[in-house]
Amino acid sequence: MRTLTIQRIGSQAGIILPEELLRHLGEGVVIALETPYGVELLPYDPEVARQLQEAEVVMAEDAETLRRLAG
Repeated sequence: MRTLTIQRIGSQAGIILPEELLRHLGEGVVIALETPYGVELLPYDPEVARQLQEAEVVMAEDAETLRRLAG
């Protein structure tokens, strides 16, 4: 587990990643996925991004059906 500090950069904020995390995520774009436990950062993969977008559409369109199945 790592503790990272969120720092103000003008009107935005950023996090400085240790070298080992940067090697894992790569430089450039990452996917920020909101989970029940917080936010998960994933290396950007166009296929994963497409699947996540499709899942969000299905969950929005079929919210009531999914609620019934869950419960």
